[in-house]
Amino acid sequence: MTDAGFVLDVRSLGRAPGSIKELRRTVTTAEKIGLDLVAIPAGADVELDLTLQSVSEGVLVTGTVTAPIEGECSRCLDSFTDELALQLTELFAYPDSATEQTTEEDEIPRLVDDFIDLEPVIVDGVGMELPLQPLCEPDCPGLCPECGVKMAIAGSGHGHEILDPRWAGLANFAAESTDADTASDPSTDSTLAGHNGAASKTEES
Repeated sequence: MTDAGFVLDVRSLGRAPGSIKELRRTVTTAEKIGLDLVAIPAGADVELDLTLQSVSEGVLVTGTVTAPIEGECSRCLDSFTDELALQLTELFAYPDSATEQTTEEDEIPRLVDDFIDLEPVIVDGVGMELPLQPLCEPDCPGLCPECGVKMAIAGSGHGHEILDPRWAGLANFAAESTDADTASDPSTDSTLAGHNGAASKTEES
């Protein structure tokens, strides 16, 4: 490993408990980091502002990881951008330390030849920090379930008359009955022949 990207060389820190080193670095991501709907995009600049401190069991890394994020709103499907600030606190255990011997690697990460690889820690942290259902705005009203228009554009008065499907058959029956009554009653015929017919029957009676 080399001291570049998310990999940190801590040899200059030493192992004397209490030794501290400040580190600031900008790392350009090779691939996106995050979830399907929202993530740090590939090619983004991730800012590391960290403090490395030597402790008896390893190196404690604290600080902030800041990066732009891009996503798709889970309600209205619009694209959006934002910024993520991830607070980092992670102990990297020394080889053959008590911590290294009593924990699994997926519990406490390890130093490897005096190098720290932050990428797995950052990937896990970003995945836990980002929402599974991201929103472009906290109060995004989403889409109309009937026509799909954005409710933010349509306004609060937007709506559709929806007939309860339990009454749909009755509504059809009523409409058919009305049509049948209209056809059988000449007085409701709007044509001249219909009116003449109705008048002739009245005179004959």
